[in-house]
Amino acid sequence: MRFRSFDHLLSHQAREIPGLPALIYGRDRQICTYGDLYREVLKRADQWRGSGKTCLGVLCDGSFDCVCTIFAANLAGLQVVLLDENVPDEQLPGLIVYTDIDALWGDEELARELAEHLARNGGLPPMQGGLGSGRILFFTSGTTEAAKAVVLTDGSLCASAFNGGAKLPLTREDRLLCLLPLGHVFGFVCGLLWGLSCGAAVALGRGMRHYLEDFAHFSPTAVSLVPTLLGFLLQKNALNPELKLVLVGAGDCPPALLAAAAGRGLRISFGYGLTETSSGVAISVQGDPFAMEICPDDTITLAEDGEILIQAPTCMMQGYYKKPADTGAVLRDGILHTGDLGTFDAEGRLHITGRKKEILVLPDGTKLFLPEYEAAIAKALGTPELALILRSGRPVLVLSGPARDKAEILKSLTPVTAQRPRGQQITDIVFLNEPLPRTATGKLRRWALQNRLEEQP
Repeated sequence: MRFRSFDHLLSHQAREIPGLPALIYGRDRQICTYGDLYREVLKRADQWRGSGKTCLGVLCDGSFDCVCTIFAANLAGLQVVLLDENVPDEQLPGLIVYTDIDALWGDEELARELAEHLARNGGLPPMQGGLGSGRILFFTSGTTEAAKAVVLTDGSLCASAFNGGAKLPLTREDRLLCLLPLGHVFGFVCGLLWGLSCGAAVALGRGMRHYLEDFAHFSPTAVSLVPTLLGFLLQKNALNPELKLVLVGAGDCPPALLAAAAGRGLRISFGYGLTETSSGVAISVQGDPFAMEICPDDTITLAEDGEILIQAPTCMMQGYYKKPADTGAVLRDGILHTGDLGTFDAEGRLHITGRKKEILVLPDGTKLFLPEYEAAIAKALGTPELALILRSGRPVLVLSGPARDKAEILKSLTPVTAQRPRGQQITDIVFLNEPLPRTATGKLRRWALQNRLEEQP
C-alpha cells in the first residue's frame, strides 16, 4: 500500500494489524506490536510538541528508542536531522549550526551543552530555506568538504519504501533484519520502512559488535546489506538458514560476491539509488542481479554521454539544505543529473557502467572526495598527472609516464594516506604510458580513463 506520511503508515498498520509484531529488539527479543508502536509514538510526539523545539538532531544508534524518537519528532512537526552516531566530536558543532538543530537526541551531555549554548546566545534564528513540513535531513556520505544535507520528507521516504515493496514485496510472515545505520537513507528505507510498509516484523540489530550473532538471534527472512558487510558475513558463515532474500546496495559490488551468496541458495537483488532520490530507483528482481528494473514512480533516461538522468516526482529531494546553487547544479527542471553512467539492455533493464563524478563510491557505501585526495597526492609527488580509480572496490593510483618503483612511491605517500581509513588506502599503482585523457578545458575524463584501463590485458 502507498503511504503518504509516517503518521499515515503507522496509523494504518495500527488499525489493520494492531497485534502483529512491528519491532523486535534487544537481548530478550522484545516485541512491540503495530498498535503499541503507534501509541508510543503518539505519546512521545505530544512531548515534543510542548518542547518549544523546531529541529531535532538524532545520533542514530538503531535502537527502539531511536526509531520511536524519529517518528515522534516528525509527527510533532519538527525538522529531523539524522546523524551518524559515530560522527567525530569535532565535526558535530558545524553540522548542528548548518542544519539549525536546537535539540539533540542520543548523547545527554552533548544535548545539555547545546541547550546551554543556545540559552546563552538567545536561541537560533528562524530556520532558513522554507522547504516545507515533514522534513527529514540525511547527509551525503562524502568527506567533510563534500558532505551536504539532503532535504527529504516522510512522504518521499514512504514513497521510496512503496517503490521497493512493489518490486520486492515482503509478507506479514517475513522478518526483516535492520543492520545498517539509520542515519543513511539506504539503511533507513530498506532496513526499516520497507518492512513496516509491508506489515512485516523489523528486527533491530544490536550494533556492529553483534553482526555475527544477530542472524541467529533474530532468525530473519530478509536483510539489506552493503557489499563489504555481505562479504564479511559470508566469510564468517553467519547467515541463518531461514534467510531467503538479501538486498544489496549503496556501493559497487563484485559479481563474485553476489555469486557466492546466490550459491548458498539465497535470492540476491541489487539496488541502485541515491540519497537525493530517497534511496532506490532501480532494483533487480530476477536473473542477472546487475540488470535492474525501474521502480514504479521513477523514469530513467540516459544523456548522450551515458549519464543517468532520473525523474522521481514522489521520491525526489527538495534540495540540499541552504545550498541552492548546489541544488541547481544537479536538479534541473525536476530531473536529477546523477553523474553516474549506465546502459539499458534489450529488456529495458538498467546496468550501471561507471561514474563521471569527482567521487568514488567504496564498497561500504562511503564516498571518497577525489579533488581533495588527489591534490594532496599531487603535492607529495610533485606532479598533477595522476588520478584515483577503483579496482575490485579499492582505490588505485594511476600515474602518467614510464613505470617506476611502486614501493618507493607508496612510501613517499605515507604522510598523505596514513590518516585515511583502511578502505581509502591506495592498494596499487598503474602506470599509463600516455597522457591522461582530458577535455578541451583540461578536466580529467575519469570515466574514459577507467574504460581505457579496463581494456588493458
